Amino acid sequence: MLRLSKKLLFAIEAVVDIAYHAGTGPVRSSDISRRQGIPRRYLEQVLQQLVHHEILAGQRGPKGGYRLARERRRISVGEIIRIVRDLESSADPASEMEGSEIGIKVVRPLWLDVQQEIMERFDRITVEQLCDDARRKNITSEAQPIMPDFSI
Repeated sequence: MLRLSKKLLFAIEAVVDIAYHAGTGPVRSSDISRRQGIPRRYLEQVLQQLVHHEILAGQRGPKGGYRLARERRRISVGEIIRIVRDLESSADPASEMEGSEIGIKVVRPLWLDVQQEIMERFDRITVEQLCDDARRKNITSEAQPIMPDFSI
């Protein structure tokens, strides 16, 4: 099921951060956490999953961190979504075969079709495109997370 979650946003942000800040060495998770405002407990879990699925490559040690496992243009947002969706592993109610006839034959197929169209669009969006967008929007290397202002 396609569902927006913090973990999904964090995964996409982390991969784009790594691609955007790629230099000669790996990008440290502490730097990603600071720049993107991602809690370390979420970040490490997501990064390890992305390493396991060969989106990222991890390097241990004092100069360790993460880098892309392949070229930015060869990693799609759709891939990242599927990895996180599997990590969250909640059942998709649209794929269940019990319920009303209208639900099974009309509503769920509609939902699955729209979900498929959205995923096809995400499959066409690459990490390179997101980095280009960040560059056009003048995102700096040391950007701090934008926190909502709840003052009145």
